[in-house]
Amino acid sequence: MIARIVFYVIAACLIAAHFLRMGSFVATALCLAAPALFFVRRRWSLALLQGLAYGAAAVWIETAWQIAQMRRAFGEPWLRAALILAAVAAVSVLAGFLLRSAPLQERYRRR
Repeated sequence: MIARIVFYVIAACLIAAHFLRMGSFVATALCLAAPALFFVRRRWSLALLQGLAYGAAAVWIETAWQIAQMRRAFGEPWLRAALILAAVAAVSVLAGFLLRSAPLQERYRRR
């Protein structure tokens, strides 16, 4: 169970770094604070964390699309950047999916 939470924290740090690079300090702070919801042992907090992970994946896919379009327009190589961002999106999806595990669901079900 700890490994699943650590994996989520890594995904949260990745999306926080993205928002930091974009200059959005509020979004960065929210992404870094989101894993604190693991301390709220309610079912809604686990569902919210899953939704945030899937939302982060959507942000990564959107960013990959934008970068690929921009690079293609300038005739630059784009495939490697798109694949890297797709892999990071997969990390976010996997982090959300791992929160559906039986031990975590049981821990958050009773409260």
